[in-house]
Amino acid sequence: MFEKPNVLYTAEATATGGRQGHARTSDGRVDVDLDVPAEMGGSDGPGTNPEQLFATGWAACFQSALLRFAAGRKLDLSDSRVTARVGIGPVPGGGLGLVAALDLDAPGLSRDVVVDLMNRAHESCPYSRATRGNIEVTLTAGGTTLERQAA
Repeated sequence: MFEKPNVLYTAEATATGGRQGHARTSDGRVDVDLDVPAEMGGSDGPGTNPEQLFATGWAACFQSALLRFAAGRKLDLSDSRVTARVGIGPVPGGGLGLVAALDLDAPGLSRDVVVDLMNRAHESCPYSRATRGNIEVTLTAGGTTLERQAA
């Protein structure tokens, strides 16, 4: 069932020119040129692309969820890093689709603790919730795939 959130904040961004254009948030904090990567037949210019922006937001949001769960267990994740990879490519039915991977580098934590934290974060992170059932998402720790618990 879809649960509508009580909205606390709304980001607003406007793009012109599509993937080879420009995007800017209403407050001007993000103001970027956009370019298509060479792998997608583009110019590979100096601008960013929607997948990079999505990966950046997801990595930050996911790590915040991890930090919240770690703090509740009195675990120190101050030296941890989350890397999000968002891939785009053709899908069998036509058009393009996304795949994603989230990797946690958390030195000093046992694999069992990492698996538990990653699963909990993936259940609660708003980006993970938004993509659940829509795209394939792989969770890894130090590059090794985790077995996810059933939701």
